[in-house]
Amino acid sequence: MTDRRPFLYDLHVELGAKIVPFGGWEMPLAYESGTVAEHLTCRRDAVVFDVSHLGTVRCDGAAMFDALQSTLTNDLRKISPGRAQYTHLLNDAGFVVDDIIVWWVGLDQFDVMPNASNTSGVTSVLPGVDVTSERCVLAVQGPRARERVANVDERFAQVGRFRVEQFEYQGVEVRVAGTGYTGEEGIEIAAPNEVAEHLLRALVAAGITPAGLGARDTLRLEAALPLYGHELTTHSTTLEAGLGWVLGWDKPSFIGRAAVADELERGCARLLSGVMVNVRQPLRDGARVSSQGVDRGELSSGNYSPVLERGIGMGLLSREVRVGDDVVIQLRGRELDAKVVPLPFVRKAK
Repeated sequence: MTDRRPFLYDLHVELGAKIVPFGGWEMPLAYESGTVAEHLTCRRDAVVFDVSHLGTVRCDGAAMFDALQSTLTNDLRKISPGRAQYTHLLNDAGFVVDDIIVWWVGLDQFDVMPNASNTSGVTSVLPGVDVTSERCVLAVQGPRARERVANVDERFAQVGRFRVEQFEYQGVEVRVAGTGYTGEEGIEIAAPNEVAEHLLRALVAAGITPAGLGARDTLRLEAALPLYGHELTTHSTTLEAGLGWVLGWDKPSFIGRAAVADELERGCARLLSGVMVNVRQPLRDGARVSSQGVDRGELSSGNYSPVLERGIGMGLLSREVRVGDDVVIQLRGRELDAKVVPLPFVRKAK
């Protein structure tokens, strides 16, 4: 089976993208300026990512609120129509099947947005319709994101953080949410395919730099945002990742609730921690971490930080590890001295 191409594939190639396989898709890794330049532009100005590989499961109807409440971890009663919410889908053992953004578009209208490879898993437990192939999702991120998006459509720029609104654009309905995955200001625009090329060209013409998956990963790592398949897996838990706030204890049930309640009572044996080396060497997932001659776990993510100009990494390490501890990282036959540091590595630009 060949990887799927996003609807805007030809335009990405025209814009100079290097294409790589990712989650069953052929996606832009970087454009001609390269990952580091795209990363720094996001921290200082604004970039646009095509994140159409993420799924959209449309859950419309009077029964959908209850279906989402009894399936996903977070409590929709914390929000209301016109808002977005981060949540998890667990299995019965309490491990993470996926992390998801829910756009509560209207009274009985929800767009459930799973990770690229997990859309079928979501449709197997929720009575929704997979509309991923019908739309593109463009994520504009950076401290000047709203300023630059206003030159395309001022209404888009006014959508607040974790708000969701619908607008008519070029004669069709688009959905806009104030979300993102870089730690910076963000706006995500879900546009039907027929206007997606027009929209991306307009965003680029407004001075927004196209960016690929390489920069998206280094940005989310600096911001210490967990990634499915790395910090969040079917062998790790919500509590281990420090995301207990997405567990809706005030509602009667969600998949995996009993297992997570047991884990909460006994405490986590490992917790998400950040490490940094004082050299430019990128860290990598799978690298073992030790202190005082004792193995403490392994990195789940690692890379080079373009802002800090150091190697950084995150991992689910034993709970004995504390911020400020000196540790040793085993990386490709080398031993690197590192320190456990507070998360996030880099905070949102002012």
